[in-house]
Amino acid sequence: MKHRQTRRFAKVVAMASFALIATAPPVADAGPDARTIMDKVAQTRKLDGSEAVLEMTIIDKHGNERKLQLAMASKLFDDGKTEKRIYRFLSPPDVKGTGVLVFDYEIEDDSTWVYLPALRRVRRIVSAKRSKSFMGSEFSYADLNIPSLDDYTYALLREESEQGEDCWVIEVLPKDEDTAKADGYSKKTYWVAKADHTVRKGLLYDLDGELLKEFLSRDIELLDPDKRRYRSTHMEMTNKQNGRKSVFESSKVVFSPDVKSELFTTRELERM
Repeated sequence: MKHRQTRRFAKVVAMASFALIATAPPVADAGPDARTIMDKVAQTRKLDGSEAVLEMTIIDKHGNERKLQLAMASKLFDDGKTEKRIYRFLSPPDVKGTGVLVFDYEIEDDSTWVYLPALRRVRRIVSAKRSKSFMGSEFSYADLNIPSLDDYTYALLREESEQGEDCWVIEVLPKDEDTAKADGYSKKTYWVAKADHTVRKGLLYDLDGELLKEFLSRDIELLDPDKRRYRSTHMEMTNKQNGRKSVFESSKVVFSPDVKSELFTTRELERM
């Protein structure tokens, strides 16, 4: 009798357990890996070559504006592992002739050179100072480059809409203090559009963990349909601590894979 009761009890427990499993809600899909998403973000930015005319507007906390016009060209080298970019400032007169050359490496530290007409020489910006402002704007050199992805950790926080696009919200943390100091950020949070893997919004936090800047990217253009490469023709960066804002607007941007390699040299900077 005792054994029959034991078997009957075990049978009831088994049936109850099966019922719980059958009626339990399905396990939520963990979604894509955050690092994989950011790998794709980096790839979608890489055009074999491009040329553009840009207007950079710097707006102070009182609403006063300063406009700068510049030309930009880019080209991929080393099987896409290096993107070289050159900026030529066209106006106003006080910055005309200034040039910036960037070697944006996939793994190693980036290299940046600036040519200042008043000094008639090329000056190199060390990688440890990539948080330095780009020509007095709220964009830093680090903001404009593709970061070395291995220097950070990534977490998928949630999914939500931004600018009408379904997005993954990704948290990016530097792996060490040196990386954080070089970037000037303790944390970055990006809204990445699922449709095209482009960043639509970013929140950037200073070294004390306080919100420093907000980045917005609009007017995304598909420039290379074969490789699904995109560029934003409107980017803005708002400094939440000092009230300043900077806007990059592309009046003309074209896919130009045959842009001359000789353009991306310090010698070319000195010719400006």
